[in-house]
Amino acid sequence: MANPTPIAAFLAGLVSFLSPCVLPLVPGYVSLISGVGVEELKEQNTALFSKVMLNSIAFVCGFSIVFVTLGALSTEVGQLAAQYKSVLAQIAGVVIILFGLHLTGILKIKALYSDKRLHNVKGSSTAWGAFVVGFAFAFGWTPCVGPILSAILYIAAAQNSVAKGILLLSIYSLGLAVPFLLTSLGIERFLNFYGRFRRHMHAIEVASGGLLMALGVLLVFGRFTLLAHYFSFLNRFVL
Repeated sequence: MANPTPIAAFLAGLVSFLSPCVLPLVPGYVSLISGVGVEELKEQNTALFSKVMLNSIAFVCGFSIVFVTLGALSTEVGQLAAQYKSVLAQIAGVVIILFGLHLTGILKIKALYSDKRLHNVKGSSTAWGAFVVGFAFAFGWTPCVGPILSAILYIAAAQNSVAKGILLLSIYSLGLAVPFLLTSLGIERFLNFYGRFRRHMHAIEVASGGLLMALGVLLVFGRFTLLAHYFSFLNRFVL
């Protein structure tokens, strides 16, 4: 049977990258960790390019450690609370539905609009400094990407081993990391992309909210396994 969770985790990371609290600020993040302005980043400078890529990888490692740790903790807690699994699934389903309503704009949750990106964190031109900034910024992102992240953390909590929870959040982090590193490769191309994409950001949020609400409903009614059957059917159909 096909396992949809790794694909879902990667897509969740990608959607988190495209969220309004992350995507518009990506050039600023790259500038912050490289120690140079956006205009200078547009120049084809080999030495600068190497430093930007090294610091970007360090930044990615910083926020990945936070998310992977959350995944491990979620799985550990999920195993301890296995006897209450059905009740916890229903509670998680209700919470995820509320997050979905928030993304669609039907229900506004003020806490998820709070700006906690640690603006007093200073930039650094070293890889270690970029790692620390990535680690710190992960906590600032968490409230804003919470609706998507919470769904992945619930799936991690349902895994039967901590290693699987770690793997799932590693894939989620990869979904965030790949477009970030691509941005570091070509900041000017990213700015051109963002100029075209930003008009669709609300539609992405609404679609994500709809998917979260559907996921929440499946959890509330104990029908989450339908997703695995659905992906299994698609796999047989494609093959």
